[in-house]
Amino acid sequence: MVRTEKDVLPIVAVVGRPNVGKSSLFNRILSRRHAIVSDVAGTTRDRLMSEVEWEDYRFILVDTGGLESAPEGHIRQMVQEQADMAMAGADVIVFVTDAADGMTATDLEIADRLRRARKPVILAVNKIDNDRREVDAAEFYQMGLEETVMISAYHNYGIYDLMDRVVFHLPAPAYFPPQEEKDEWDEEFDDDDEDIAVNPPPPSAATEMRLAIVGRTNVGKSMLLNAILGEERSIVSDVAGTTRDALDTQMTYLDRPVTLIDTAGIRRPGQVQPGIEKYSVLRSVNAVSRADITLVITDASELATAQDAHISGLAWDLCKGIIVVVNKWDLVSENNRWAREEAIVRIQDRFHFMPYVPICFTSALNRQGITTLMNTAIELWNERMRWIPGRDLQYLLAEALSEHHPPPVKGKGIRRGEFLRITRVNQVGVNPPTFLFSCNNPRLVHFTYQRYLENRIRERFRFDRTHLKLVFRRR
Repeated sequence: MVRTEKDVLPIVAVVGRPNVGKSSLFNRILSRRHAIVSDVAGTTRDRLMSEVEWEDYRFILVDTGGLESAPEGHIRQMVQEQADMAMAGADVIVFVTDAADGMTATDLEIADRLRRARKPVILAVNKIDNDRREVDAAEFYQMGLEETVMISAYHNYGIYDLMDRVVFHLPAPAYFPPQEEKDEWDEEFDDDDEDIAVNPPPPSAATEMRLAIVGRTNVGKSMLLNAILGEERSIVSDVAGTTRDALDTQMTYLDRPVTLIDTAGIRRPGQVQPGIEKYSVLRSVNAVSRADITLVITDASELATAQDAHISGLAWDLCKGIIVVVNKWDLVSENNRWAREEAIVRIQDRFHFMPYVPICFTSALNRQGITTLMNTAIELWNERMRWIPGRDLQYLLAEALSEHHPPPVKGKGIRRGEFLRITRVNQVGVNPPTFLFSCNNPRLVHFTYQRYLENRIRERFRFDRTHLKLVFRRR
């Protein structure tokens, strides 16, 4: 298992049988909707983890799938294994029950399992929506658990009492003195310098890199996540659509913090079923928007489909870094119709709108190509975080204008005889690298000339694999 910086934080696991409101409690503690909530039992399948700050305490909150006394089917058995792993790694366990259903035989079996865990256990009797239910819920004291709290996750009742019990069992929060050191960059340069104002120093090597693993259903996304981590973090099954939530997992690779986001498979819009699957797809889209680099997973037996291009186009529209990962490459034999070179040509033809995208070949099953994939992600990340000095950009702009003048453009809002005049360019952002051009009229910028300037920047400063963002603004 890869040790991470977040391993030093205590872990609080939320467990219980299906459909007792574990995800609702998870969201209530986070004060935001992070887990998918539904009346359908068994909605949560994987462990869902998030860092929580409650008063002065910081910990990892883990939502788990429902515990069952006799799980049926392969997926349900794996859900139990995931819940057992969460309990084994937890420092505090919150056992959630349902006051509306009353105490069940499954609740009693779970209580016995938790007593054997020899860890602090807090019984949270959920759905206390009225006085009658609170009176009836007294039967849960028969379980013999020392700490019992009546709550309603939906109505935010008893949550603070519950969290007081939770933090009581956590180690005292560490004190981190505020940083009052001034950055050397600010000491060396004057704040009024125009180049420095828009070209701050590059981010430190400790900046977190976020990778979203996306793709069609059943292409091996969760298995790839497990291969990268070296552990069974996500549930893997041949059944399409096993993963429903967008799961965040922290790790460290080459001394750099990395967050891996495993997402639900994205189907064509017309094939998305209403209900849980619909919200899962929305979470996948949201995962792409908050990631830095998107790993688009394709199946080696079905290369570069239209849906793969659609998913890549979503990441491209959001200016995210993109790596096309051809998974299940172990299924391609030497005599197969698609050799590696032919596969690259086909992928580049399908993704013609971004010919610079890197392509990696992996076998998550055999854990092949994982090192190459992660090294490629680091290289792409470093490229997306690159800063170019303003003076170098000015020299490039002067050369580009002298070698190729802007073409005349006609259209609304353009005066007769008016030509594009670009006076300055500066880099104003990273991830993606963003360049601001000061000009007399942005309407005069023809898309072919914008592409010309982008290609010049790519060639001079070796932006070979990342999306560039060019902004034209009236000076």
